[in-house]
Order: sequence, then C-alpha cells, then structure tokens
Amino acid sequence: MTALEARAAEDQENKPAFILYMDGSEYDDGLHRLTLWVRHLLLPVYGREVTSSAAWCSRWWQHPEAVAQLYGLWMAWQELTGAGSGATGPSTWHRDHLGPVLASLRDPSGPFSGCRPGRHRAKEAPEMDPFPH
Repeated sequence: MTALEARAAEDQENKPAFILYMDGSEYDDGLHRLTLWVRHLLLPVYGREVTSSAAWCSRWWQHPEAVAQLYGLWMAWQELTGAGSGATGPSTWHRDHLGPVLASLRDPSGPFSGCRPGRHRAKEAPEMDPFPH
C-alpha cells in the first residue's frame, strides 16, 4: 500500500458516519449532538417564523427525513466552517447546503406538512407493492 493509499484509508476511517447507518447508543449520541447544533446554532441564526407555507416541527427528531437532512447539513457545516476549511467554505455551505435543506424541510408538502406549532403529526411512508422476481 502506498502512502497515498494509506492516507486515504485513514481518512475514510476517521470520517463521521452518517446517522442512518447508526443504531443503538451510537445513534442516540449522534442525534443528541445534532439536537444541540440545531437548538444552539441553526434555529437561533437561521430559523424563520413558522407559517402555513413554511412549516416546522418542534419534534423534528421524530421525522426520519428531517433527521437525515439535518444531520447531512450538520456534517457539511463541520467540514466547511471548521478549522482548516477554506475562506469560501461558509459561503459554499449557505449556497449549496443550507438553502436547499431548509427549503425541502419547510416546504408545504415536506416532512412537517402535517405539523403545527405545538402539534406533531407523524407521516406515513408510501406503500410499495412487492417486487416480482
């Protein structure tokens, strides 16, 4: 193995796992850290008023799609705004990550579409017919 291959393998091992690949205490810890970021950074800085055309669920962690999207957003935040990131990292994060994720989550037909302030409503996944083989 070359030094470059060894470095690539080491980098892959040190990358944080995506939350949908976690379970048990690893998932709980990842979700806890995400909730801290959402509560103390995302919502105070980027949270806008909840309206019928821009829904939000105060129990967002009970929506798997929201957890997945917010965790990805948080991972990008860490990579693009942390120590060692380039000067354009924050701009890239805003343009490529923040805007699309918030637009998707807060869309009137998004994962929070049935939720209202103070009221969470779980969404049912669409059905799928068995795959014929």
